[in-house]
Amino acid sequence: MKAVLKYFVSNTYKPMLVRYLARPRTYSYKGIQVAVYPGVFHPGFFFSTKILLNQIKRLDLQDRNFLELGAGTGLISIVATKLGANVTATDINPEAIQCLRKNRECNNVNFTVIRSDLFASVPPQEFDVIAINPPYYKRNPANSAEYAWCCGENGEYFQNFFGEVGKFCRPDSIILMVLCDGCDIDMILHMAKIKGFRFECLERRQNLLEKNFVFQFFKAS
Repeated sequence: MKAVLKYFVSNTYKPMLVRYLARPRTYSYKGIQVAVYPGVFHPGFFFSTKILLNQIKRLDLQDRNFLELGAGTGLISIVATKLGANVTATDINPEAIQCLRKNRECNNVNFTVIRSDLFASVPPQEFDVIAINPPYYKRNPANSAEYAWCCGENGEYFQNFFGEVGKFCRPDSIILMVLCDGCDIDMILHMAKIKGFRFECLERRQNLLEKNFVFQFFKAS
């Protein structure tokens, strides 16, 4: 049954979705409305954003420094800001940066927007919470939009992430990452171990096509 569904998605649903997302769209989540520009990850069509939000909303974010890497539309950053966090939202895609600024204004919230390849342009500081819905398909991105999906042929994205994130957090910082069973989870967790990070799975959620996981990573003290 799962194989049939995947065939349907690849040959029918996915082409329709690509055509639909070729134009600017909007998405509403619990009273928050965001614009979704072409080439920017749509939080409504993929369960990963919702399962990550489930964990973020359980945290006490009042006056805490919060970083969302690869923020896309900024939905997670908007929620975190409304929960009292001091938010920095980054993305490498210039279309996503415009989308972030638009959605920040339209939702009457204030957070910092930075165009950055992972931590490259983030000013040195320590964050209390870092949230990331990463790219995890093992191929090289061919354009700006594919940075939301592709982590490099050998997972270079995760090598860089775990190589740099320790400079931006403390041992008590919360690092949340959402993954799915369609990616190389063993590779990602192995890279985390090599860089001295411990981890635990906080939540598993199955839908028709895939299983999503939220992992929390811990910096070695």
